[in-house]
Amino acid sequence: MRIEELKVNKKLKIVFMGTPAFSVPVLEGLLQNYKLRAIVTQPDRKGKDGEMIPPPVKKIGMEHTILVLQPEKISEAVEEILSLQPDLIITCAYGQIIPKEILDYPRLGCINVHPSLLPKLRGGAPIHRAIINGYTKTGVSIIYMNEKMDEGDIISQREIEITDTDTASTLHDKLSILSRDLLLETLPAIISETAPRVRQNFREATYAPIITREDEKLDFSKSRKEIYNKVRGLNSWPGAYCIFEGKILKVWECYISDRYFSENFNGQITGIYEDGIGVKVSNGEVVLTVVQPEGKKKMRAIEFVNGVNNKESIVGKVLS
Repeated sequence: MRIEELKVNKKLKIVFMGTPAFSVPVLEGLLQNYKLRAIVTQPDRKGKDGEMIPPPVKKIGMEHTILVLQPEKISEAVEEILSLQPDLIITCAYGQIIPKEILDYPRLGCINVHPSLLPKLRGGAPIHRAIINGYTKTGVSIIYMNEKMDEGDIISQREIEITDTDTASTLHDKLSILSRDLLLETLPAIISETAPRVRQNFREATYAPIITREDEKLDFSKSRKEIYNKVRGLNSWPGAYCIFEGKILKVWECYISDRYFSENFNGQITGIYEDGIGVKVSNGEVVLTVVQPEGKKKMRAIEFVNGVNNKESIVGKVLS
């Protein structure tokens, strides 16, 4: 970076808005190259033991002694944010809708880093949904924000393959790093006001709504691939589940078997194998390999079976 560019970067008034771990590499990349005026993030939340837990982004801000704002509702902090006189606002997984008064203020605009190839997978769960929906590729989009969710003009995009072994967790980490790199590559054009603006093709739009409890439940009338994708797409949060003998059984890992059992009911346990529990689905069998019984820790499926009285009696029972 030239000295002239460094001087410009230090003079820029940039406000960053983000909250979860996904945003951290993006924030750290910015801190290495630009001077931030402030960070806006969600409030601390109460953990299981009652202790207040700060968002990951807040921790980074405090380490760098940067002003951190945590409004419960960003609409109540409009004047405070505008008083910072930002030239540019960058958002990445912030978690609230940005008011129009804020969107309209920065002379360089408000930009958002979104982990999908927009207009595909607009919404709050693009990483989970990409795997659940069976996508073979996804990516990162950097857009100019408008008042509608993820509908702004595209500045830049970068594609990434989704492998058959990716989970929401591994894809999350890949896209987080890709988001950092693409943003740093794109910012010079935004700052020099030479960045392209490409309107999204609304006819190609798909959506990625937030995962609900209903979404987490496995439906064994689906195909092997659909079930495999759902288990991967909900690992490592919030996890797919089914019901076994009236209790929740989370399923963290499984694989597709080449066996087929036409006479069995969907969801029926077809066999106990060295590496897991076979379950009949619409077009064959999946084998559950890592599960979590209600109230217990994750374990290999065979450990779960060994803990059941008369484990051979499990075969033929139905998961729902």
